[in-house]
Amino acid sequence: MKTITLTHPHQFNKNDLPPTVMALGYFDGLHLGHQKVIGTAAAIARQGNMASAVMSFHPHPSVVLGKKEAHVSYLTPIEKKEELLRELGIDIFYLVEFNEEFASLSPMRFIEEYLIGLHVQHVVAGFDYTYGKYGKGNMALMEESGRGVFSQTVIEKLDKNGQKISSTLIRNLLKEGNVDDIPEYLGRPYSNSGKVVHGESRGTSIGFPTANIDPVPDYLIPANGVYIVQAEVDGRLLNGVANIGTKPTFHEEREASIEVHLFDFSSNIYGKDVEVYWLSRIRDEKKFESVDALIEQIGADKQAGINYFYEK
Repeated sequence: MKTITLTHPHQFNKNDLPPTVMALGYFDGLHLGHQKVIGTAAAIARQGNMASAVMSFHPHPSVVLGKKEAHVSYLTPIEKKEELLRELGIDIFYLVEFNEEFASLSPMRFIEEYLIGLHVQHVVAGFDYTYGKYGKGNMALMEESGRGVFSQTVIEKLDKNGQKISSTLIRNLLKEGNVDDIPEYLGRPYSNSGKVVHGESRGTSIGFPTANIDPVPDYLIPANGVYIVQAEVDGRLLNGVANIGTKPTFHEEREASIEVHLFDFSSNIYGKDVEVYWLSRIRDEKKFESVDALIEQIGADKQAGINYFYEK
């Protein structure tokens, strides 16, 4: 897959690009609804012997447009989005810099420059996809504007358990710590990537050494609490438990951190890149009356994690 970053106005000539089937959307999280849009585009491209493409944007339009609920924290880092798109069989990933100039494009100019101008023969998007200044463009207008130049497929709302699968739903589940429910909508466990950094070494001092994770900034982490996790390090997938929080037994006020205790693992991984997969929530973070009480609870948390993987 080739990633192409576009800044308005882009300099591509239609005739230098292959005939393309384009999936349109922000695709934060690449959940099952997004996967349906993208998978449909890939299938149509294969059938028509065309290139498959995805067009996404960064930063989120709500940030640039000053929306009341601006998405300043995201679900999927660009690198993870690229990895998932590659797995879905996409040939070209267009990443558009969303700025005020791009946001001011009329719906017709967006179609002319970013669809027709990129040699798009077929568009696939969700039923609620909008584009152009003030989001005035919709799929009905696109169908009318694209007649004779490109065709389109509209993907209807995807529901599960009576709820629309959406990035907002997944965000709310993360804010509540309900990571157990996320794979039903995301199609995989939610994860955060980061680097192992030096911490206070308190875990080692009480018999439960932990890897302190400095997560990639601007991406959502689950609510504070204790979780069953897997961590991928150097291509190895390791089982463990993790705490997200402020360690209130030791601190009055402190910024939340991520600490992962890996089972039967003692290698030095300082400075390593790690991806933490959040599998199940054990409990809320709490302040203990004594270090001994904390040690006893951590032992119980570890056993809960061991039981989880044994039962799997």
